[in-house]
Amino acid sequence: MGNVKAMLPIVLSLIVAVTGSYFIYQWIQKQTAPKEIIRVESEIEAVPVLVAKTDIAWGTKLNSQMVTTAPFFKESLPPGYHTKYADVADRVVIIPIKAGEPIAGHRLAPEDIRTGGVSAILKEGRRAIAVRGDKIIGISGFIKPGDRVDVLVTVKDPRSNSEKTKIVLQNILVLATGTQIQEDEQGKPLPVDVYTLEVTPEETEKLALVANEGRIQLALRGLIDNQHVQTKGATIATALAALNPEPEPEKVTGNPAPANPAPRRWVAPKKHNVEIIRGTQVSNQKFDM
Repeated sequence: MGNVKAMLPIVLSLIVAVTGSYFIYQWIQKQTAPKEIIRVESEIEAVPVLVAKTDIAWGTKLNSQMVTTAPFFKESLPPGYHTKYADVADRVVIIPIKAGEPIAGHRLAPEDIRTGGVSAILKEGRRAIAVRGDKIIGISGFIKPGDRVDVLVTVKDPRSNSEKTKIVLQNILVLATGTQIQEDEQGKPLPVDVYTLEVTPEETEKLALVANEGRIQLALRGLIDNQHVQTKGATIATALAALNPEPEPEKVTGNPAPANPAPRRWVAPKKHNVEIIRGTQVSNQKFDM
C-alpha cells in the first residue's frame, strides 16, 4: 500500500505532462499550418496570333513553313497582328523578325510587292550598290545586314602624286552581305566577299569611282552614332608627322628683338691679374676676359 501511495504522484505528473504536451503540439500545428487559399478562377480570353517559327531576315518572302500561332491575352495583343496565314501569304519581310515575335503589319512590305530580295527593302530615292571586299575589309565577319559603316578609300592623289586615305561616305546602311566565287589567275575558285550598301544616286557615282580607282575599306559605326565628321584625309607624310610632331616655337618674353639690329662694336677684352699661392711660392697669372 505504501508503494502505491509513493507511485501515485509520479503517475499523475506523467499524465499531466503528456496531456500538456499533446495540447501544446496541437496548438503549434495550427499555428504552422498553411493558410487556406481561396482560388478565384476567371475565364481569360486568349487570341491565336501569327508569330515567326524561326528567325526571318529582311527581304524574305513568307511561306507557311516560317510561321506558327501563339496565344496572346486579349489585353496584350500587339499592334498590327495577324491571326491567319492567308493574311500574310507571300508577303515580303522588310524588318527582321526573331523567332516567337508577332508577324506585324509594319514589318511587311505593301501587299502589291510580291518579289523578295533587296529591291523590296530599298527606300524611295535610294539605290543598292555592291562592293567587293574580303575578311579584312569586312572586319572578320562582324559587319552584318542592318549595320552602318563609313567607306574609306586609299587612292593616289593627282595633285601630289602620293597615296591618300580619305573617308568618302559616312553612315551607310548595309543591306546584305554574301560571298561570290571567282577564279584567280590560275583559274582556281576563289571566294570573294560582297557587301551591298544603300546609297543615294550621287553616292552611287562616288562609290563606283573610288572602288574602281583605289582600295576600299569599311569602318563599322556604333548603333547610336549618327554624327558626320569632316576629315582632311591621311597621307604617309601626315601619318609620320603625327608620330613625331614638330616642337612649338619658344615664346619670347620681354621686349622682342628689333627686325634690323644695329651692328655690335668690337670691345677689347679686359685683363685680370690672379695671384696664385703654392706653399711658400707666390706667382701672378694674367687672364683675358
